[in-house]
Amino acid sequence: MTTSPWDGLNVCVAGLGVSGRAAARVLAARGARVTIVEARDDDEWRRHAADLTGRGVTVRLGDGEALPAGTGLVVTSPGWRPDAPLLAAAAAAGIEIVGEVELAWRLRPAEGAAPWLAITGTDGKTTVVRMLACMLAAAGHKALAVGNVGTPIVEAVTEPNDVLAVELSSYQLHWSSSLAPAAATVLNIAPDHLDWHGSMDAYVAAKAKIFAPGTVAVYNADDATSTALAETAEGVARRAGFTLRVPRPGELGVVEDLLVDRAFTADPAHEAAELAAVDDVRPFAPHNVANALAAAGLARAFGVPPEAVREGLRDFVPDPHRIQHVADVAGVTYINDSKATQPHAAAASLAAYEPVVWIAGGLLKGLDVDDLVRSCAGRLRGVVLMGRDRHRIAAALARHAPDVPVVDVADTDTGAMDRVVTEAAGLARPGDTVLLAPVGASFDMFANYPARGDAFIAAVERLAGDAR
Repeated sequence: MTTSPWDGLNVCVAGLGVSGRAAARVLAARGARVTIVEARDDDEWRRHAADLTGRGVTVRLGDGEALPAGTGLVVTSPGWRPDAPLLAAAAAAGIEIVGEVELAWRLRPAEGAAPWLAITGTDGKTTVVRMLACMLAAAGHKALAVGNVGTPIVEAVTEPNDVLAVELSSYQLHWSSSLAPAAATVLNIAPDHLDWHGSMDAYVAAKAKIFAPGTVAVYNADDATSTALAETAEGVARRAGFTLRVPRPGELGVVEDLLVDRAFTADPAHEAAELAAVDDVRPFAPHNVANALAAAGLARAFGVPPEAVREGLRDFVPDPHRIQHVADVAGVTYINDSKATQPHAAAASLAAYEPVVWIAGGLLKGLDVDDLVRSCAGRLRGVVLMGRDRHRIAAALARHAPDVPVVDVADTDTGAMDRVVTEAAGLARPGDTVLLAPVGASFDMFANYPARGDAFIAAVERLAGDAR
């Protein structure tokens, strides 16, 4: 009779969200004595609690601080900060704390476990993981996109798959210690989540964990921090860069209108493989070409042939709210990039269009926008500002783009986006792009960034109807 290493272990799961519930189910099925601690207590959480109680899990609602007596391991949800009282108490007591991703790595079967191809970075993770999953499927592999997307990863590792495409946030990597993907990429690094990590150095250090010993490190040769992390990573199996330039040996890049591999061919010094056309990347934007090259690098590291890379890109269906074309109205193109919630993402979006009427605003989370405004000033036709921190963007525009017309929309009611779009249409000329790239989080006016994007789409559709 085989005894599970989890059998009888007292595990505290911090948080009753999707990842917490999945972790509790899997651990309870393996014989662990699981207690979930959740600060919230309402009808929704009581329904989740009832389901888990029926599986032998103890659920404590309305209590997010007290560490259960006898706890031998804490599994924390990504949103819990390291300084949360329960986690701080566990650390002080010498109790190990892991995240769902680290738990999933330890739950893999001893033999025949699906290798992981892992993606992190400040921007582009979900796009790359979905592109990669399409490439793997086109090559005939049974592949699953997991992490911050799709099936909870602790459940995915128990299913039969050839390979997992894994999206990893800095939160998840912070709580990881032993995972070692077969190949991994750091797409880019820019300030984000500094309130959670406490400093830029800590944020970068979390991202760096993805380049583990034995991992093929696929790095962004156009991003200094990604490159440095790959160059300083100890024990990686090999390094391969991706770039929007003509690739050198050991890189994937762009030659005229083609995506080309000079890293994973038999003779990279003298041989290149044509992977796809730039036109196969949808939606087109320079940063999305970089996303495609990153996905291709991971796929090629896993042995995917060039024709499957091309087929995967053609099969890929972009997620909404990411440089999403909404409509052309009176010669003006309207683009929804509501997912651009910090300066690095907004800069990439703005760099794809010219001239631009920029719609911006929201919660800046303490991030500086001066460099962003300075870099995009020359391509701005006008700016429409909304949201709580719009005055900070207005101040940066006054410093770095004083001649650009700025419209301030102070409204926060349900009709605010219609006024924003109407003002943007008034600033735009035929051939321009009206771009929603807010640079801030949405929670001051909307439930989330998809709700903000949906409001923009609806407002543009109403504008198009009026123009007919």
